[in-house]
Amino acid sequence: MNFSDRLKQLPSVAHLSALHVLGTGGEPVATLENKPGQAGSLAVYHALAQLYGGRITPAAAALGLEWYAEHTADAEAHPGKHPNIDRLVEWARAGAEYAVRLVPAPAA
Repeated sequence: MNFSDRLKQLPSVAHLSALHVLGTGGEPVATLENKPGQAGSLAVYHALAQLYGGRITPAAAALGLEWYAEHTADAEAHPGKHPNIDRLVEWARAGAEYAVRLVPAPAA
């Protein structure tokens, strides 16, 4: 399944303005915003956190790489081009877990 088709199957992130991935001290190590160019990654990270108890585990990171589909191969061929994928590649190998904090979208 390609990335575009996968996104259609993931839960909506319309209720979020951002998602923070937190380090061991609770500090954000990554922020994904609900804006063009990041909304797809926000959806992936959000769905992974839902599946893995609010955390990005090595197994979650590996699944995320599958979900990114054709973009994962591009990221591996061009390090730095897809930082949200690069991060999952590292985390899938590293064995660390990261908590996720959701940032609700402002009320309309």
